[in-house]
Amino acid sequence: MAKLFAVKPLSVISREACEEGTHTLRRSLGPINLITLGIGAIIGAGIFVLTGTAAAQFAGPAIVLSFVVAGVGCVFAGLCYAEFAAMIPIAGSAYTYGYTTLGELVAWIIGWALCLEYAFGAATVAVGWSGYVSSLLGFFGVRLPFNPTPSLSMTLFGHALSARVDIFALAAIIVVTGVLVVGVRESANFNSAAVMIKVSVVLFFIGIATVFAFGHWPHMMANWHPFIPKNLGHFGQYGWTGIMRGASVVFFAYIGFDAVSTAAQEAKNPQKDLPFGILGSLIICTILYIIVSGLLTGLKSYTTLNTPAPVADGAAAIGATWGVCLIDLGAIAGLASVMLVMILGQTRVLYTMSCDGLLPRWVGRIHPRFRTPWLITMAVGVLVAFLAAFFNISFLGQLVSLGTLLAFTIVCLGVWVMRVRQPDVPRPFRTPWVPLVPILGMIISTALMVSTDLPAKIGFFSWLIIGLLIYFGYSTRHSKVQNAAVQVTQGK
Repeated sequence: MAKLFAVKPLSVISREACEEGTHTLRRSLGPINLITLGIGAIIGAGIFVLTGTAAAQFAGPAIVLSFVVAGVGCVFAGLCYAEFAAMIPIAGSAYTYGYTTLGELVAWIIGWALCLEYAFGAATVAVGWSGYVSSLLGFFGVRLPFNPTPSLSMTLFGHALSARVDIFALAAIIVVTGVLVVGVRESANFNSAAVMIKVSVVLFFIGIATVFAFGHWPHMMANWHPFIPKNLGHFGQYGWTGIMRGASVVFFAYIGFDAVSTAAQEAKNPQKDLPFGILGSLIICTILYIIVSGLLTGLKSYTTLNTPAPVADGAAAIGATWGVCLIDLGAIAGLASVMLVMILGQTRVLYTMSCDGLLPRWVGRIHPRFRTPWLITMAVGVLVAFLAAFFNISFLGQLVSLGTLLAFTIVCLGVWVMRVRQPDVPRPFRTPWVPLVPILGMIISTALMVSTDLPAKIGFFSWLIIGLLIYFGYSTRHSKVQNAAVQVTQGK
C-alpha cells in the first residue's frame, strides 16, 4: 500500500529538468511567449459564449461577482502554481507537483483529471470555433458547396445509428495538431498572433460599449436592476446561490493559465519567467472578464443573453452591426489559440507520465528534428478531432471544470505540505501567507466543485474509475519510482 504513495524525489526532478539533447524538449520560450500562452488558453469560449449563458440562467447582472469569485479562486491557485513551477520546472504541471508532495496515486489521479481539462476541453472549444466560422461566413453571405455538419448513418447489430460530423471542428484540430508537431516555437508564434487579434477585439468591444454607456446611462442602469435577481426557490436559480452556480460555469473561462506550467521544460528561464507568465496572464484576463461581463449585462437585459454569441449580440443591440464581423474574427482567433494551448498542455503532461513509466514509452518519444513529443501529439489530435467532429458535448464544460478544480485543490494542498516537510528547499518564487492562501484556494475550489450539477459529477467520477483501472492494470507494474523503491529495499 505504501508504494502507491511513493514520492518522486526533488533531486530526480531537478536532474530531469536540466537534461539537454535531441531526446529532450527544446528551450525556446521567453517571458512574453509564456504570458501570451496563458492569455491564449484563458480568453476563448468563456468570454465569448459562457458569459451570456451564465448571466441568463444563473446570476443575472451579478455575473460580475461570479467572475470575481472564480478569479479570486484562480489567483490563490495561481500563486501556488507559481511556487511549484519555479521550484520544479518540469513539463508535468500539477501531476508532477502532486507526485513530489502527495505520492504517485494522487499524481495519477491529477494527470488523469487533466485529460478532462485539456483534451476534452479542446474538443468543446473546437465545436464553438466551428459555430463562429459558420456565423462569419453567414455574415458575408457565403454559401458553401457542401454541408459543414453532415449526418452519417449506419447499422450496427441491427440498430440504426446516426452521428453529426462537424467538418470545421475536425479541420481546426488537424491544423492545430500539425502546428504543434512542427515545433513549440512555431506554435508559440501562432498563438501570439492569435492573442493579439482576440485581445484587440475584446478591447474594441469594451471601447464601443463604454462610449454607448456614457451616452445612455439610464438604459444601462435599467438593465442592471436588480443587480442580484431574487432566488426562484431552487439552488443556483439567481440570488447568492446563483452567483456561486454562475462562478462554477464561468470557471471554464479561466481554464488554461495552468497550461503555462506545462511548458516549463521549454522555457528559457523557468524559475523567473513561469511565475510571471502564470500570474500575469491570470490578472490581465480577470480584469477583462469583469469589465466585459459588466458592460454586456448593461447593453442587453440578462434574460436575452442565452445565445451562442452574446458578445456579438451585444454589439448588434447598440447598432454596431459592423462590429459583429470583428467580434466573430476575434472569437475564431481566440478559440484557435485555446485549442492549441490545451493540446500542448495535454501532450506535455502525458509525456512526463511516460517518462515516469506510468504510460508506455512511445508516449514520450521525441522527434529528432522538431524536438516535440510527436507521436502522442498526433494521438491526442486524433482523439480530440474525433470528439469534436462526432459529439455534441453539452455538459462537458462543467465536466472539464471539475477536473481542473481537483487539480487546483491538490496543488494548493501540495504547497502547504511541501512547506511543512521541506521548508529549506530553495524557492525562487514563494507563495505569500502560507497556509492561508492554499487553504482559501482549496475552499473556493471545493465550493465550485460542489456547485456543479449531478450529471457532471457522475461523469467525472466515472472517468476517474476508468483511470484507476489503467493505473492498477499497467502503471503500478512499470512505475520507475516504485521499481526504484523495490531495488533499494532488496539491496538492503
